[in-house]
Amino acid sequence: MTRARSAIELIVRERARAHPDAVWLAFADQTYRWSEVLSNARRAANGWLELGVRPADRVAILLDNGPEFIWAYLGLLFMGAGAVPVNTAQRGATLHHILADSGVHAAIVSASLRPVFDEARADCPSLRHTVVVGGPAGGGIDWDFARLMAAPDTEPVVDVVDAPAAAAMLYTSGTTGPPKGVVTRGYDGGPIGVLLGAAGVQPGETMYTPLPLFHGNALYVSMIGSMMLDARFALGERFSASRFFDDCRRYNAVECNALGGMISILLKQPPRADDADNPVRTVLSAGCPPDRWVEFEQRFDLRLIEWFGMVDAPGILVNTEGRVGSMGKPVAGVDFAVVDEDGAPVPPGQVGELVFRHPQGQLTHYHGLPDATEAAYRGGWFHTGDLASRDADGYFYYQGRKKESIRRLGENISAWEIETVVNAHPDVQESAAYAVPSDLGEDEVKLVAVPKPGGHVTPEQLVAYCEGKVARYAVPRYVEIVSEIPKTGTQRVRYGVLKERGLTPGTWDRLAAGGEDGDRKDRHA
Repeated sequence: MTRARSAIELIVRERARAHPDAVWLAFADQTYRWSEVLSNARRAANGWLELGVRPADRVAILLDNGPEFIWAYLGLLFMGAGAVPVNTAQRGATLHHILADSGVHAAIVSASLRPVFDEARADCPSLRHTVVVGGPAGGGIDWDFARLMAAPDTEPVVDVVDAPAAAAMLYTSGTTGPPKGVVTRGYDGGPIGVLLGAAGVQPGETMYTPLPLFHGNALYVSMIGSMMLDARFALGERFSASRFFDDCRRYNAVECNALGGMISILLKQPPRADDADNPVRTVLSAGCPPDRWVEFEQRFDLRLIEWFGMVDAPGILVNTEGRVGSMGKPVAGVDFAVVDEDGAPVPPGQVGELVFRHPQGQLTHYHGLPDATEAAYRGGWFHTGDLASRDADGYFYYQGRKKESIRRLGENISAWEIETVVNAHPDVQESAAYAVPSDLGEDEVKLVAVPKPGGHVTPEQLVAYCEGKVARYAVPRYVEIVSEIPKTGTQRVRYGVLKERGLTPGTWDRLAAGGEDGDRKDRHA
């Protein structure tokens, strides 16, 4: 039978052929050689086939970091199916939307997520097969992970006409509404290749990330990037500020990645005599606060390379010159510009929307959303929704989101996902969620809520109501009960007015009231 092979599969096979005993993956105390990577990918591929998954099917991956994610993912590529990595923090309506919208035929889920998965999978008729990791089958789950991997280590016998992409769909964070599924078509790896080249990692050296593999940063830049560079890949369970550089020392990592608030959190750790005694040469950063840039480089004796990229379309800015605060310049033949509301370029120093266009034209689209796709690519340029400026030397600078969104701990949060949950509270008439400044250089979430006539609700009750229904990083820190929410004549929330109000005397602070920031405690301790 014929089988078109993905670029990732071809890399795995080449590495296993060239040096089968060389270690590629390190996770906790486990290491895996390239020969084992190939073996596990083939076993997983045959397991998916035995379960009933077929080429061109889509499979949701709801797993935290670990080898199981990688074997399940590679197995799908080897037998021609499409992976749909899903943020494991998603809950309720948002998770159901992703499962239903993507039309996944199968899912692999962590045992700890079974309750939220079982609730969200209702009314998803395409979902036929399920695998659990870390728990037993049964109760609506077909197989456990051991059963999936019990398949033979032989070449999958399958007819694959079109090689699968690195991801069948990666979902946006839904900053302006429900998450959108991004589908790639002939995705160009050139921009990522330039970024990886700038990192300076040599074959056999180690790249480290504790960022989740369901995000494009860890999946594309770290995992797949290490394959492309023939480097080792050290994977952390999750980001921990107190362990971050110790893990880099443990794995002798010369490169790691950082997102937004991570750098501020690392700098808030108590100084240590060995801060600068670490093997890291380069940190690929997206969103480093300008006022912490130099301090970070000097304290940990490394080089920071700031960059900009997004899952929605292939285009990257890279700052290899160390110009503090800048996202850098365009690479790989992709044109970037800053434009006004009419799409006309603005002068240097003026703020406008960041747009870019790839020399090969449109390479992505939003699944099932032709109007949103057309709007994003209007005029032949991809409109990022980000505000930016450009200086006279051609360096670009991030200036926030064009539409209201919240960015906390490296995660983009949609006001929609919070408001959808809060508005379902029996005593809430309406609500609005928005960003207020954080001492970590990003945002905190504030919620304002109007009680139903004759109803009564407290901030503590609303926070408790949100827990388990939205991602942990999206649970509001600040809550204010109000009599009305400012709106336009067309009844749209005036988020700008709310942001100008900021924290008022009537604002309740979850942390000041003695509540724990569970997301920060668990992920960044």
